[in-house]
Amino acid sequence: MKESKELSLKLFVVLSRAIEAVEKAVAKDAKRYNLNLTEFGVLEFLFHKGEQPIQIIGKKVLLASSSITYVVDKLEKKELIERVACPKDRRVTYARLTDKGKTLMEEIFPLHEEAMAHIFSELSNDEKAEAIRLVKKIGLFAETI
Repeated sequence: MKESKELSLKLFVVLSRAIEAVEKAVAKDAKRYNLNLTEFGVLEFLFHKGEQPIQIIGKKVLLASSSITYVVDKLEKKELIERVACPKDRRVTYARLTDKGKTLMEEIFPLHEEAMAHIFSELSNDEKAEAIRLVKKIGLFAETI
């Protein structure tokens, strides 16, 4: 039992350090495009999902509602996204990529994919699939606690 507890603690530390290292590498990649990690996450979400309610974006990229407003403001000032009022519900505001934002993402997303491939290039495809399965299993169980 003691060995299991020690391994669990070791796994937590290793997983935390790996996540930190990956996030640092992804942030470095996003910085090449004059974006921070959160801005890139919002742009990537809108690029793949299209126009979305701002509240949904915050939940999907794991931001508090006050933080998503700040990020949307910054991206709006950069003319990469725009706010659009919902015609059916005045309480809802959507965000969507501007033409400038679409052009930017069409240009940089393939480069971002290459950066992600490089970050995980130490793993074979089978190892990546197994890592996905195991990390997902951990996350799903942790959500039930």
